[in-house]
Amino acid sequence: MTDHDKDLAADTLDLLRKVSVATLCTQLFKRGLRNVFIQGIGRLTDPAAGNMVGPAYTMRNIPAREDLDQISAFDDYDHPQRKGIESVPPGHVLVLDCRGETRVASGGQILTTRLKVRGAAGLVSDGPVRDSGAISQMDFPVYCAGGSAPLNLIHHHAIDLNVPIGCGGVAVYPGDIMVGDDEGVAVIPRHLADEVARDAAEQEKMEAFILERIEGGAMLRNNYPPNAETRAAFAQWRKQRGI
Repeated sequence: MTDHDKDLAADTLDLLRKVSVATLCTQLFKRGLRNVFIQGIGRLTDPAAGNMVGPAYTMRNIPAREDLDQISAFDDYDHPQRKGIESVPPGHVLVLDCRGETRVASGGQILTTRLKVRGAAGLVSDGPVRDSGAISQMDFPVYCAGGSAPLNLIHHHAIDLNVPIGCGGVAVYPGDIMVGDDEGVAVIPRHLADEVARDAAEQEKMEAFILERIEGGAMLRNNYPPNAETRAAFAQWRKQRGI
């Protein structure tokens, strides 16, 4: 079994639904990983259910070529873009490598709707989408580089599925765990997901305690970061709340 096939602990995905991407970036930084936050994108939709969380299923685009990328390319139902939409396993996030190209769309409402109906956990693209107004109203996590009306064939040739890609300047391997919140999307190497989820949840409990102190007038010194006395007070605070 490779790292990207590694089974996750039963509570890992649930923990990741409740912690912030900022906290995850801190935890990954502590493990030596500095480039984990996908750049140049934002959340287009406002889904009802917490963070977007799921393993990555990837699609790679290369620059289009005029003799290949005609509208007739879509007559082939095995076109990699269409095949990719139909191949994403339920609970996975489709992650598109669009090379940061913002002049054309990387998909639209019909493809996004098909992803939702098939049970995908979300869509992440470092390019825009078309039908962005309609997509923005969907109860489905979509992170992208805004909206763009021209179709993908002008600048994209979909070439590979479920291979290592770059998205927003970040390496994404199939099976990596994608987490998105209001701020954006972080990529967690799958073999680190269990420990990162656990430690992120612990970090946020500590930070909730520290925030209470700061709101009450406490200084940063000795509290942020906490010294031994603050950690002891935190342990008592947790015990009182049973967390």
